[in-house]
Amino acid sequence: MDKWIELVKAKMSELKVTQEILAERLGMSQGGVGHWLNKRREPGIDNMNRVLKALGMDFLEVVLVIREPADSQDDEISLTQKYNPYFRYPVSDWRETGEVRDGEQAQYRFELSDYHARGAAFWLTVVGDAMTAPSGLSIAEGMLILVDPDVDAEPGKLVIAQWPDSSEAVFRKLIEEGGQRYLVPLNPTYPKTLYTEECRIIGVVVQATAKF
Repeated sequence: MDKWIELVKAKMSELKVTQEILAERLGMSQGGVGHWLNKRREPGIDNMNRVLKALGMDFLEVVLVIREPADSQDDEISLTQKYNPYFRYPVSDWRETGEVRDGEQAQYRFELSDYHARGAAFWLTVVGDAMTAPSGLSIAEGMLILVDPDVDAEPGKLVIAQWPDSSEAVFRKLIEEGGQRYLVPLNPTYPKTLYTEECRIIGVVVQATAKF
């Protein structure tokens, strides 16, 4: 809410739009707009979007103006950079997890995240129920998971791994027991697998989200 108010006020100042003018554009009283901008009342998401649109911003602009995952050398941070901490990452296929970061990214679909990746991160869509748990942490089929290849694969992390004789990667939790490491599904009906040096860890899962 605070960021929305500051963004609106900054845009009003930039466009030299007063509360009275904004109220006219919205078809409401100046006092009503003042209540929102002074936090006396909280607008719903529809009204927040109406205000943004009245100021010449599409209601999704707050999300869709994206910073690429790279360090900026500029001393001055633009308004959109300050209030749009979103990055876009390509959605990969389980058979091409080793290729999506090296090819021409324009051919891929992209999804947004507020996670600033250390490496060339990418999304995967969960397939199957191996990581669906009866209780606790559970990541169901159809959810999107964000994979960062530059995060250390330590015991306790959720990882994407691939065996040399397999064309597809798997999604498992890396654990350590008795000096041995294992790849363990969150679904107890699936068996755990001994992790060996032949197994390649493609990346660590740093975020999971559902799409509706």
